[in-house]
Amino acid sequence: MNESSWGAPPGVGRAGQWGPPDQGPVGTAGPAHDWDAAAQTRPMPIVPDTGGHQDDDRNPLDDDRDHRDDLGAARPSGPLFRDEQPQEPMPTSMPGPDSSQQPPKPQKKSAGRNLRAAIGVGVGLGAVILFSLFVYKPLFVGVIVVAVVVGLWELTSRLAERKDIKVPLVPLALGGTAMVVAGYVRGAEGAWVAMALTALAALVWRMTEAPENYLRDVTAGVFAAFYVPFLATFVAMMLAADDGPERVLTFLLLTVVSDTGAYAVGWRFGRNKLAPRISPGKTREGLFGAVLFAMVAGALSMELIITDGAWWQGLLLGIAVAASATLGDLGESMIKRDLGIKDMGTLLPGHGGIMDRLDSLLPTAPIVWLLYVVFVGSG
Repeated sequence: MNESSWGAPPGVGRAGQWGPPDQGPVGTAGPAHDWDAAAQTRPMPIVPDTGGHQDDDRNPLDDDRDHRDDLGAARPSGPLFRDEQPQEPMPTSMPGPDSSQQPPKPQKKSAGRNLRAAIGVGVGLGAVILFSLFVYKPLFVGVIVVAVVVGLWELTSRLAERKDIKVPLVPLALGGTAMVVAGYVRGAEGAWVAMALTALAALVWRMTEAPENYLRDVTAGVFAAFYVPFLATFVAMMLAADDGPERVLTFLLLTVVSDTGAYAVGWRFGRNKLAPRISPGKTREGLFGAVLFAMVAGALSMELIITDGAWWQGLLLGIAVAASATLGDLGESMIKRDLGIKDMGTLLPGHGGIMDRLDSLLPTAPIVWLLYVVFVGSG
């Protein structure tokens, strides 16, 4: 093979070293890499042996590829490992302004609630409550029973879906109905007796199934019986007084005003979180608004609506309602966070479920009933 077989320029020897034209190439004979070595201005990179071929058998053009790689040229794309998928080549140009691909339009923020539906449902519930409350008191007892049974169904359904807790709904629904009626007819004594019998019925009913998780299920059953129907019984006991409709109306009004004050003040001035791990939306400023609104409403209600009531009693009643309503809301939020849900149900559009409306009312009912008894008697 002659010197020009790889197209070497004049003055380049076989070993790829420059020398004077009259002296010829300098160095010993070697592989015919003359033109490639002339172009190389730095040491050749050491290429590890990958087992695919031996250096002596390589094609001289492979050295050129190695040089181009070392100079920063792009390598052919491909998987580095056997189990990788080959990547698609990146586009060499970005689409211009005339491209048919348009950027996605930003989505509008949503409050997460259907405000129109929420107002409509609220007005409808208010009409039913006022009609049954002032037209025929036993009819309002029926409204309480329906709310209790639906609330128990929502709670037990969520416990079964999210925690696989099997709470016996039938004895709870029957016992809850008995509790509300007994509280209206026989007062606190009747409510306690019905509560004890309901708990016993839940224990016996669960015995018809496998013993696994028996203690867990009956404990949840007793909790559900106390949390929903027993606390709702105090509303029926308020109703049993001579001015029962006025007492229940004041109770409902103060709870709603407390929630409204907390929302209005918290939305406008809220800065400091009240319980961020339980309900991030609640603020200390909102709690102050709830207390302020409830105190004003309580003073007016006790003076104008409740027989023999006084304005200062309304102030104390407002403070108690704001505190218990806030705690009840936080307690319901704690349950829903534990279950990993946003609402207990979907029965009321814009509101969630029945339990999402009872969360503030249930723990407030026994406190308001007790203060009524202390301030103006049982009636």
